[in-house]
Amino acid sequence: MNPKLNQLRQLITENLRIQRGGGSLPNYIDVSHSVVDVTSKQNHAIFARRGCGKTLLLHHSSSKLAGDVRPIYLNCEDFKHHSFPNVLIEVLDALFCELESHLSGWFGRKKATRQLIQCIRKQLADKRSAADRHQEDVRQVTALETEESATVSGSMKARGVGANASAASNSKARQEIDRSYSVHTSKIKDLDAWLPQLKSQLRQFFSTSKNVKAVILQIDDFYHLKRADQPFVVDYIHRLCKDLPLYFKIATLRHASNLYADRAGQPIGAQERHDYQPIDIDFTFRDFARTRDQNRDILRAFGRMAGMSDSEVDALFKGEGFDRLVMAGGGVPRDTLSLFLEVLTTVQAQGGDRIGKDDVRVLSRSNLERRVQELKQDSEGGEQDTLMRGIYVLREFCLSKRTNVFLVSEQMLQQEDEVRNLINRLLDYRIIHNAATALTHKSQQGTYQAFAIDIGCYAHLRKLDGKFTELDISRADAKERMRSAPILAVGDFDKLWQSVPPDVERSLLAEAGQQDAAADDRPQAGDRA
Repeated sequence: MNPKLNQLRQLITENLRIQRGGGSLPNYIDVSHSVVDVTSKQNHAIFARRGCGKTLLLHHSSSKLAGDVRPIYLNCEDFKHHSFPNVLIEVLDALFCELESHLSGWFGRKKATRQLIQCIRKQLADKRSAADRHQEDVRQVTALETEESATVSGSMKARGVGANASAASNSKARQEIDRSYSVHTSKIKDLDAWLPQLKSQLRQFFSTSKNVKAVILQIDDFYHLKRADQPFVVDYIHRLCKDLPLYFKIATLRHASNLYADRAGQPIGAQERHDYQPIDIDFTFRDFARTRDQNRDILRAFGRMAGMSDSEVDALFKGEGFDRLVMAGGGVPRDTLSLFLEVLTTVQAQGGDRIGKDDVRVLSRSNLERRVQELKQDSEGGEQDTLMRGIYVLREFCLSKRTNVFLVSEQMLQQEDEVRNLINRLLDYRIIHNAATALTHKSQQGTYQAFAIDIGCYAHLRKLDGKFTELDISRADAKERMRSAPILAVGDFDKLWQSVPPDVERSLLAEAGQQDAAADDRPQAGDRA
């Protein structure tokens, strides 16, 4: 194999998951001034699907900070299974642990500051120990929430998704927040009472510093925290940062995050555009050319690191191979790069040296399976069943209409909370992809959003040969063609929801496997533009 190609493979493999201490990082490909924003002395929330570069942006921006501004990086996956308020205490302790490790370089009067930080961490340890006494209450609350999740899911199964299920879901979300607060009222009050003293101690740090005038608190993968606890954690961090040269940068999935909530008429958390500014670094199919070019630039950047010219990297593809790779990756750089390595291995094992669109098709199903596993790992309790059923419903609708794109009216998304929430969550997990907004239909009134179901839901099904019209999202006239796509109405959704089999995951995967096995010798599924 070409030594440069081996180097390219190694570089991509080592950087598929960006992590601190993982070696030299590739540059963040910035096309929207995100680096400038995230290095500013302002609170931000960075939104994007998994694999779009949130972690890389945080690490890359650290090297771009002004000389008197220092970053502290925390990954919330470390606190994934921690209960509130312990999770808040753990986050605070991790913050001061990082400060302690930089005392000699950041702050003067080392002995005084070290004693101060040791005092703070001792207080945090005492509070964490006290919070452990509430674990029995937490287990009771968790059991109740799981039972209610099943009740809501059962309601959806019985009658589709309608007003009763939506009301139950909204009520459940409010009750979760209220219970989280009531179970830990004493501990929250203790932390609130301690906050002025804690801020005073932080001011002492900055007053003794010779080199540091501000600290950026980078909080990555915030969605790993329990949704009911998220607004309380954000609320405390926001108040801690206020009136101090301390700024937070929270990186998370938009639809898996709850940064602001109302509890008994009192705001909890941080409000978008008031308490923090949003930074959206996601690239979707709404502008496929832009998304494709971004992914190509990233692959070329890895190529240059491996000593390959841009033309050498481009020569690894033939025909529509790269466009199809980006489609299969959902526009997400990590998925696109991971699939590139997998497809390249298969092509070379068969004696080839260039990737075409049919090579991508063959591996599309395994790519979808990985996304389903991510969904199962990240989602909470009864939500998993709802999301799996949602995949089945949307996939069946597209297969029955023999197309990969469907429309949902803006009115339906506004009125049907459960449908909107389900679609948003499946967007987060790259099962469906946003293809267009504010579309008008050629024969129906109203405005619509267009969604493309993931290639992995259909491209490997050989029974669709010659019977499935795949709308090519990369074409210049794609949006015009979407105006004729089938409309998913409430009635369609309800009917399909009621027909979901009991073991939905097994049904999805078994059906695909049986169809592939039965058609091994048949021609490959055709794609009609």
